[in-house]
Amino acid sequence: MGQDMEAGRRTELKHILRSTPWLMSRLERARALGLSQWRLVAGAIYNTVWNRMTGRDPLFGISDLDIAYFDPDLSYAAEDREIQRAQQAFPDRPPVELRNQARVHLWYRSKFGAEFAPLASTDEGLARYLSPAQAVGVRLDADGDLDIAAPFGLEPLFAMRLEPNPGCPGVENFPTKAAQLKALWPELSVPPHTIQVLPK
Repeated sequence: MGQDMEAGRRTELKHILRSTPWLMSRLERARALGLSQWRLVAGAIYNTVWNRMTGRDPLFGISDLDIAYFDPDLSYAAEDREIQRAQQAFPDRPPVELRNQARVHLWYRSKFGAEFAPLASTDEGLARYLSPAQAVGVRLDADGDLDIAAPFGLEPLFAMRLEPNPGCPGVENFPTKAAQLKALWPELSVPPHTIQVLPK
């Protein structure tokens, strides 16, 4: 995709986010936490875009808010302190899920069944997300600008195209996740051979 088209997509994403009051208020709260390299990631971003594109309720399909940050302190105690602060700042729904990206390699295998090399930054982790359409993170800067990180660009997100990311250590989990998302947003384009039929 050309640079002009990508710039247009970024402008479009910023417009969608700024015109979603509940999400902007959460970005403001997240900024107030003062976390290093923080970004709002995952479903709160891509679901918001898909809901706008398909005319659904702004909160449809959004079960939590994933906030990623980076702290070289690998102790659980340090992360837990930040989790407690975040829970106080986000007492309402959807609940916040705060995760230190420096610690992901410590628990990824037990949760997803694959080895995960240590990350050097929050943004590096985006390149290992399950699908390029999901690999988008946003931060509200001090000057009010929305800073967007999207290692694969924004076209997969706006095309509503779900494809597996070969760079994801747990890419074998893609069929299950894709089927779950397709059930909520039938408009999604998913390669047929990658969809796993879920039990009824």
